[in-house]
Amino acid sequence: MSWQHDGVRVEPVTPDGVVAHVVERVLALGAADDGARPVRVLVDGHPSTRPEELADALTEPLRAAGRPTARVRTLDFLRPASLRLERGRRDPDALLEERIDVGGLNREVLTGIVRRGRWLPTLRDPDTSRSTRAGYVAAAPGTVVVVDGSLALGAGLDVDLTVHLALQPATETRRTPLDDAWTLAAYGRYRREVRPDRRADVVVRCDHPDRPALVLPG
Repeated sequence: MSWQHDGVRVEPVTPDGVVAHVVERVLALGAADDGARPVRVLVDGHPSTRPEELADALTEPLRAAGRPTARVRTLDFLRPASLRLERGRRDPDALLEERIDVGGLNREVLTGIVRRGRWLPTLRDPDTSRSTRAGYVAAAPGTVVVVDGSLALGAGLDVDLTVHLALQPATETRRTPLDDAWTLAAYGRYRREVRPDRRADVVVRCDHPDRPALVLPG
């Protein structure tokens, strides 16, 4: 049973229903060129929403639909530690503004796969900040790049479809470990300034993990 709220329709779905909805959106994007052009998808959400799990879940049904996939994590494309931690390890503004190497991720994956037909699985080890020395992978026609991350919308990533796993502020606070409470200021700014629940192409409410809901036009 769906309901209307703030000019949108909220429709409860199963976790599998979320996957099916996103896959349908991806396939629709590729239909115009017979699936020959890469499609770049970003799954964004607070760590407690586990955006990586939805990103992983997309790969098999996309392959079953005839679309090769390239699975990438923003964690493997962080800026060098000397830059992203310049303001300290617990600076919420740096977490929001300085964490992801947007230029590197665009150049080596998101833009590179379109212009050069290849992509780099990883750039830097998130723990050591050293180069992973990964080799390039040739992209088959119609490859779907699926990237997961947090605080990633509005950063300038070159993607075609964005998915945001949304939480109410109270849920976000409750699910954030005490040692990570300093990050809540970054997520608060993100919510106010980026407005991911309005910017994303697909919004999924995840306050109840086993009972997600799609936010659809009213």
